[in-house]
Amino acid sequence: MEVILKDDVKNLGYKNDIVTVKPGYGRNYLLPQGLAVLADKANKKIVAENVRQAAHKAEKIKTDAQNIANQIGEAVLEIRAKVGETGKIFGRVTTLQIAEALKAKGIEVDRKRISFDQEPSTAGEYTATINLHKEVKHQVRFNVVAE
Repeated sequence: MEVILKDDVKNLGYKNDIVTVKPGYGRNYLLPQGLAVLADKANKKIVAENVRQAAHKAEKIKTDAQNIANQIGEAVLEIRAKVGETGKIFGRVTTLQIAEALKAKGIEVDRKRISFDQEPSTAGEYTATINLHKEVKHQVRFNVVAE
């Protein structure tokens, strides 16, 4: 089943992409949630026209995302967490904490765009990926230290 995505869907595609999904996933999740529409001739023409008109806007968005990535650069964030004697974290380190650490440096990033390469479980150094744009992904390093 071919559908046109109306929003970015993690692990599937980005807005205005035409993707092939299993019929049940499309019919029972993507279409009712308003995340996609069926990819028929009329909808494909509409999306093609929208993409053509939005091309210059998309370039500006990409440039803004690249500027944010350049601002972050090679910065290493420090995340404080309660840590036991063995170095194991009590609770967990969340993407919200990474977003707040970036905000403290003057960089606004939505926490939903941050994902961990490896889930932090002990004190130490980790990396997180920030998905700023479909073509701009940036790695940020962070240290988990004891409070």
